[in-house]
Amino acid sequence: MLTAAQLSQFSSVTTRIVERRPGRLAIGQADGIQTRTVETFQAFGFAERIIAEAYRITETVFWKPDPADPSRIIRTARTPDDPAETSEFPHLVVNQAPVLDYFAEFMANSPTRMSPDYGFEFHSLNVADEQEYPVTVTLLHTSGPKEGQERIVRAKYVVGADGARSTVRQAIGCTLAGDQANHAWGVMDILAVTDFPDIRIKCAIQSGTGGSILLIPREGGHLFRMYIDLGEVDPNNKGAVRSTSTEEIIHKANEILHPYTVDVRDIAWHSVYEVGHRLTDRFDDVLPEDRGTRTPRVFITGDACHTHSAKAGQGMNVSMQDGFNLAWKLGHVLEGRSPETLLTTYSEERQVVAKNLIDFDKQWSTLMAKKPEEFEDPSELEDFYVRTAEFPAGFMTQYAPSALVASPEHQHLATGFPVGKRFKSAPVVRVADTNPVHLGHHAAADGRWRIYIFADAATPQTSQAGTGSPTERFAEWITNSPESPLAVTPSGADPDAWFDVKVIYQQDHTSVDIAAVPAVFKPTVGPFQLTDYEKVYAADPSADIFELRGLDRGGVVVIVRPDQYVANVLPLKATTELAAFFAPLLQPRRQKELSSVELSGVPTSRSTTTPSALVDR
Repeated sequence: MLTAAQLSQFSSVTTRIVERRPGRLAIGQADGIQTRTVETFQAFGFAERIIAEAYRITETVFWKPDPADPSRIIRTARTPDDPAETSEFPHLVVNQAPVLDYFAEFMANSPTRMSPDYGFEFHSLNVADEQEYPVTVTLLHTSGPKEGQERIVRAKYVVGADGARSTVRQAIGCTLAGDQANHAWGVMDILAVTDFPDIRIKCAIQSGTGGSILLIPREGGHLFRMYIDLGEVDPNNKGAVRSTSTEEIIHKANEILHPYTVDVRDIAWHSVYEVGHRLTDRFDDVLPEDRGTRTPRVFITGDACHTHSAKAGQGMNVSMQDGFNLAWKLGHVLEGRSPETLLTTYSEERQVVAKNLIDFDKQWSTLMAKKPEEFEDPSELEDFYVRTAEFPAGFMTQYAPSALVASPEHQHLATGFPVGKRFKSAPVVRVADTNPVHLGHHAAADGRWRIYIFADAATPQTSQAGTGSPTERFAEWITNSPESPLAVTPSGADPDAWFDVKVIYQQDHTSVDIAAVPAVFKPTVGPFQLTDYEKVYAADPSADIFELRGLDRGGVVVIVRPDQYVANVLPLKATTELAAFFAPLLQPRRQKELSSVELSGVPTSRSTTTPSALVDR
């Protein structure tokens, strides 16, 4: 849904998302929303609304056997949920279903007015590269009067987001490789009466009798989820543990919680699963021996690529980042902004992230399954939780240098914006209306690159305009040079259609004369050519972004990808380097070939009848 929502922002691209269910998801199984994901929701415009309805995790409590009586559990530690304050957003628990609804709302209001096509299941595909629409997909109607009938779709690209048993993955010859831990867990969303005092706090509970519980409160004030340790699985009879009844799971939970009890009044959902850690060798349809000879046509994301335990709250979160990484690249290629080679970076970047995730989850799930007496250090579990907090929160991802990520040669100019990591927002003041805002919150999921100009120390005043400060010289270059990335913006489109260029001055907002600010930071946009005044910011004296993010006072350029990752840090004078960075990522001068119909945001008749990208859930 995130992939389709991002693609819905590209007006000349037709995307269809097919779902085998007959309608929207009513109750989902995923529920943990990490802070990096909430940052992503902000880009899609619904972070505040989902925060309001979610359960917010502020700390985790650890329970262990009482040394005086190991049959009883006692509270032994509390840890703040975000001790390093890695984000201004909270860690949430909310059902998967409203998340999908918000993405559906976003795409319905998008330039393409997209909506999911329910009642279709992926059956097979065939790729023939010599055709304009090389991927032929066979779908099956799963409901309604045409149930069982085939539907043939031709597309330029296909994305399989169809889970751990992915048929798209099978169609392109990928297999999940890894291992099973032969350890089973029962998971239940329940309404219950209990005397356990921390029932509305996230808890990691280890009992003296053997067995553990991960307790996660749910939104609404009453529902909570428990992951209950069911012990080792007989490899010769795995079906036995999978048939464990809810009564047995509840009995086990009460054993672990002693001396407290849980009286279950209703079970909203439950499952039994074994921990497994599996990863595919590639996330697209290009075989290793064919790398460099052709570009991908079919991609897989999420559980189709990587599976692991649910207890670290990573499945939905990492999967959405897979989709965010891929979707803008597809949009840029399909609209002719970038060459097809851009698509090879998806598998290269996300497979590393998935491998790191599986390694982390192996450690976490192993620690959760250990008995208290097996720990060398009694505080090992909580120490690991605190030490690795940034990883599950989603902030340890750092893409390696590539065509999309520059080497950190100039990192010293912006130490708080590590190249390859997500752009960490900070407070600023918008000059035009004096509103204090968060800089990163004004980067929508619209497929545009962000170029942030952190200005030099010169005060922008009309009386001093034209003195040739480094910021003014940079503004003149990016506006007029044929080497500027803005030069490839389609003729007739808004000047910021492909690149969102913003300036942040070091001075207090009262010292910034907006009339003296270069025109590139105040573009004229829309059918009436109105001035956009909301790209000019000043430092917030109470939280100076130049201090918070280690920004050089001589001025610095920070380039951020459409998926919010820092791609490059450069001094203001390094215009040659900036041009060289973007050169391989842009299709030169293609804007001259685009029709006025396409540029106005209305797809051609062919693209309205033939999908360019197909996302299968």
